[in-house]
Amino acid sequence: MGLKNTLYDILANKDKKGLLYAIDDYFISGLILLNIVAIVLETYDPLFDKYYTYFHAFDLFSVAIFSVEYILRIWIADLVYPDLKPWQARFKYIFSFLGIADLLAILPFYIPFLIDLDLRVLRIVRLFRLFRIFKLAHYSDSMKMVVTVLKAKKYELFITVFGTSIILLLAASIMFHLEHEQQPDKFPNIFSSLWWAVATLTTIGYGDVFPVTGWGQILAAVTALFGIGLVAIPTSILSMGFMEELEKKKAEKEKPEEEKTITKEEFKYNYCPHCGEKLK
Repeated sequence: MGLKNTLYDILANKDKKGLLYAIDDYFISGLILLNIVAIVLETYDPLFDKYYTYFHAFDLFSVAIFSVEYILRIWIADLVYPDLKPWQARFKYIFSFLGIADLLAILPFYIPFLIDLDLRVLRIVRLFRLFRIFKLAHYSDSMKMVVTVLKAKKYELFITVFGTSIILLLAASIMFHLEHEQQPDKFPNIFSSLWWAVATLTTIGYGDVFPVTGWGQILAAVTALFGIGLVAIPTSILSMGFMEELEKKKAEKEKPEEEKTITKEEFKYNYCPHCGEKLK
């Protein structure tokens, strides 16, 4: 268990202490950021053609590191979730947001070996390497806070997205019936009308598709007015979530040491199970 506990301290150390944790933190964070830079530079064809070997070697190196890290995180999952059985803890990590992000970081490399893809699909798959940036949630407090807020407000966000989807479908359906005869090429079906509904409801208004009938223009105006309020709702929900999370962190820091919240995981590894005293 010595090696496993050491890996737990390196990969999942919430106290962020220790030389090995610092090395892993800066190394992996730097590697992720360099991957994002490389993905952007690869889109410049002259540069990619000239340094293809270096880009490929760097990608192989990154995938090897991220793959090992992913396997190790699955291995230590029972220490991260001590209240669960080992197999349950590993499933919880694999299907968690961070587990999926870790998998998506390496999956684009392995997919071409499993499935025969044409060049266009392969380029799209390789673009999914951008998901590597979400691995920063393991190491960045800012990314961790984003994930925490999204989890805390997922119900409110779901309700907002669900309501918005209904309004989009209604607006697209009504507009199709109002404009189809006048503009069969712009509104051939309800699915095509959804593009107009999204552009209008989000108040973007590209102007490539627009109503020409009187009733259609009235519907467009009403939809745009609804959009002003709907766009503000998720923004306010997330803003409130961030404010609540910041207040929690501030309150936790201001508490005396003995009153601070101790998780079961922290107690298990940092406190004596018999007397409750903090271990040195």
